[in-house]
Amino acid sequence: MIERYTRPEMGGLWTDEHKFRTWLTVELAVAEAMAREGTIPPKAWRSIRRRAAFDVGRIREIEGQVRHDVIAFLTNVAENVGDAARYIHLGMTSSDVVDTALSVNLVKAADLLLEGVETLRKRVGAQAVRHAYTPMIGRSHGIHAEPITFGLKMAVMYDEFGRVHKRLQAARETIRVGQISGAVGTHADVSPGIERAVCRKLGLRPAAISTQVLQRDRHAEFVDSIALAGCSIERWAQEFRHLQRTEVREVEEFFGKAQKGSSAMPHKRNPIVAEQLCGLARVLRGYAVSAMENVPLWHERDISHSSAERIILADATILLDYMLAKLAALVKGVKVYPERMKANMDMTHGLIHSQQVLLCLVEKGVAREEAYHWVQRCAMAAWENAAPFLDMVAADPEIRRMVSRRELTACFDLRRHFRDIKRTFRAVGLPLKA
Repeated sequence: MIERYTRPEMGGLWTDEHKFRTWLTVELAVAEAMAREGTIPPKAWRSIRRRAAFDVGRIREIEGQVRHDVIAFLTNVAENVGDAARYIHLGMTSSDVVDTALSVNLVKAADLLLEGVETLRKRVGAQAVRHAYTPMIGRSHGIHAEPITFGLKMAVMYDEFGRVHKRLQAARETIRVGQISGAVGTHADVSPGIERAVCRKLGLRPAAISTQVLQRDRHAEFVDSIALAGCSIERWAQEFRHLQRTEVREVEEFFGKAQKGSSAMPHKRNPIVAEQLCGLARVLRGYAVSAMENVPLWHERDISHSSAERIILADATILLDYMLAKLAALVKGVKVYPERMKANMDMTHGLIHSQQVLLCLVEKGVAREEAYHWVQRCAMAAWENAAPFLDMVAADPEIRRMVSRRELTACFDLRRHFRDIKRTFRAVGLPLKA
């Protein structure tokens, strides 16, 4: 199912064809740098550049015999290059190729993920601006608290995914590192100048120091940023799920004409996309654990990280790409029901304005604890009798003695809660038109 929604650009990064092509790009960049340095004869370099090629099927055939993917790759390339192949992979170890190529591809994956976050934020921002003044109830502990707007809720989402973008951008920079440093990272057989030239050509920074591998805290940071992005996706998918509950029904996922929600109950319209995203976020968090456990390798290197990375790096980037696209589609197509939002706000007969009444009494000189007691007494009576809260506080003898009904009525004005909206939107980068 996920494959159907995966962008070809992202899925293509993790094919064997692309992997070997990137390996060859690294090998050719090293050979070119060595030719410029004089380590490789110009004629040999020209032959390597002209004839270097590979065949995925042939590499797999060789690997079945030698049981080493890089050796199989180099053997196949040598079959195409001929005598000049002895100048390929000079002074290098397998990880010089594999880790540097992996960094190239992770940077490309990060760029695609950043594009996905940007698309999502544009759609969230559009909903925020559209509903900047659409009133709804704010909730704490799942209980009605005070009024907000749906636009403010979306502005919070917009701001959160701005942080997702920053973390992915930082992780991209952390992983944008290559190495051509030899068997244990000492540059014994390949100069730091070659490493610098190759990394510059590939758009990477040379690692300040490496062992036989790039240190895996880099990759863990990258996957952790992906997992944390998944957490934010789940946080908002869960929000949409709650708002779609029958008892709430303030927003709803788009439901197609031919769509069906249940094999048994024809009336069902379920938040299936949001539920799916909540489940997939758990997978990303599992990948983050594997990435962190890849950090402690033995000495200068072992390969305990390699098998896990072949799964988690491809899957995590593809999965987050998919999740971002699905959430963006959900946000774009979500149905918003302002009338239902208003009905839900009115459900408690004005109790959501209790703090404003409390503050009004405090301003009149009533001690806060005493004012709280008066307001809570009226609030509990309004709860139990389903009576208008305004009538209850206006009829209370102690409150009436301190505040007029006109002043109490002003406490129930929604505009008080929305007077800071323009400044808030401007603070998160969503200026509202005058």
